[in-house]
Amino acid sequence: MSWLSRLKAARGGQTLSAQAEETLRTWQALPEPVLDRSHFETRYTVVNTEATGLDLDQAKLLAVGGVGVDAGLLHPGDAYYAQLEPAPADALAGLLGLTGKNPLVVFNASFNRSMLERAFQEQIGITPSFQWIDLYLLLPSLFPEKHDRPARLADWMSAFGIETFQRHHALGDAWAIAQLFLAVQSRALSFAVSTPAALTEHQNAYRQKLKI
Repeated sequence: MSWLSRLKAARGGQTLSAQAEETLRTWQALPEPVLDRSHFETRYTVVNTEATGLDLDQAKLLAVGGVGVDAGLLHPGDAYYAQLEPAPADALAGLLGLTGKNPLVVFNASFNRSMLERAFQEQIGITPSFQWIDLYLLLPSLFPEKHDRPARLADWMSAFGIETFQRHHALGDAWAIAQLFLAVQSRALSFAVSTPAALTEHQNAYRQKLKI
């Protein structure tokens, strides 16, 4: 039984569009990411969600959005947004088409990662394995002169003078997070944090320091 056949069986016979099936085949065949290359040799994808609330036990995922950051550059055309209804599996497959298997950048991984992994498992039958980079932790660790503790996305946007076309929108907030990530990449180099793996180590050390 092929990987896609096992996936369909896990979904109880629900159908995927032909485009979603092809996207999933392509994604599955991708090589694993190289995490020890410099930021400017790496493609990251900023991802974000819209949900009915912030309670993980009750919140329902409504939409997903993402923006590519490639070789230290932000390309407006390299973006994705989809509401889950009426075809949630297709929407999530489309997100994988944007992300590939590259490191994912989020703001508040404890929420966004949980929502996305649950949706992938429920709707497609898989839990993709990604390197998760969380600006909620990296920003205060790298810019303590602006906020020396984890703060809201709105506070960081204000601190950097960042605006976006729509707040509380999966793609609108992803665009703001991507701009913050450009600042993180630049400042991280002064800490000798120059690769995706090093960013993860840095954020984990900061989490342990705060005991969160």
